Amino acid sequence: MKALVIDAEWKPRKGYELTPFEKRTGRAVHTNNIYRNPVMEIKEVKDPSIKPDEVLLEVKACGICGSDVHLLPEEVDEEGYTIYAGMTKFPVVLGHELSGEVVEVGKEVKELKVGDRVTSEEMVWCGKCNSCRNGFPNHCLDIHEIGFTLNGAYAKYVTVPAKTCWKLDEIFERYSNDELAYEIGATVEPTSVAYNGIFIRAEGFLPGSTVAVYGTGPIGLACISLAKAAGAAKTVAFEVSEERRKLAKEMGADYVHNPKEVVPSKVVLEVTKGEGADFNIEAAGVPNQTIPEMERSLAVNGKILQIGRAPNRVPLDLEVLMVSRARLYGTLGHSGHKIFPSVIKMMGAGLLDNSKMITNRFPLEKAIEAIRKSSKKKDGKIIVKP
Repeated sequence: MKALVIDAEWKPRKGYELTPFEKRTGRAVHTNNIYRNPVMEIKEVKDPSIKPDEVLLEVKACGICGSDVHLLPEEVDEEGYTIYAGMTKFPVVLGHELSGEVVEVGKEVKELKVGDRVTSEEMVWCGKCNSCRNGFPNHCLDIHEIGFTLNGAYAKYVTVPAKTCWKLDEIFERYSNDELAYEIGATVEPTSVAYNGIFIRAEGFLPGSTVAVYGTGPIGLACISLAKAAGAAKTVAFEVSEERRKLAKEMGADYVHNPKEVVPSKVVLEVTKGEGADFNIEAAGVPNQTIPEMERSLAVNGKILQIGRAPNRVPLDLEVLMVSRARLYGTLGHSGHKIFPSVIKMMGAGLLDNSKMITNRFPLEKAIEAIRKSSKKKDGKIIVKP
């Protein structure tokens, strides 16, 4: 079958010492310090075969994530190292925001059958380490990731553990167009990332709150939609892309501004009559620019959620957090805590309509072109259709 494969040279950066985990597993925990000169291509690979606890999916849709963009061959530093800072093991088939139909089940699988329409978590937690046993699967000490260390879904078929699959029945009950239902099913994963951050890690907000979202890429758009569904009285969004500002409005934002044309903190204070935002979401990946604005417009008892990936230091006056009784949260992943089934049910109930954020569709043969288009940051969610 044809698949989008990435490979790169394993050459730890000078001065970088491999961790014991990296030495033992061959997985790069910090890809940007280990892999250089990446090559991305559509090529023929063997059809996958399943293990007893896995299922084989015929991929129907796979969304493009910002992490895919950061793995493009042109997205490297001056020494040729990829700028993606997460975990990888190359070569690997990319693609992790997926939906598909079960076409084969392993002999140990009881909960799924051929013909089931499902999505899958991207994080393959072991279930055995202390983090998993203590209820923190997103922080598994032996984590694998579909599309990063395990072959992903920019292909006709993909194998996934049955334990990470969730049926999409409620979505198909709502949307009579099966093709669209599969596309929306492929947005469950990124929406679950937003859900985990807002409701699990940062423990949500009271209905009637003001929520400010900085950055309206797909994760930020999902945050807006989830905030409105959860009862936010006002949502204020900041985004430099004109196209994405329009999408933010369509997804439910009450106020949308270009942060290059306004001072975000002044806008938030004006909208809230001086009270500030109760819940602030960093989804832009530039916390060094956005966190100071949140700090200046933070409500008493307010919260800041860091959801955008950005390995840089941030200026923050901790006195402000103390005086305001405020809290700062970090978040990662989407597994556990009834997250995936809750998102699917919200979509099925019409509380979330992610069809509004899907702006382009590409065949597998043009997947690299699609990823490059996503890098322009004008689209919402781009879907690849094998």
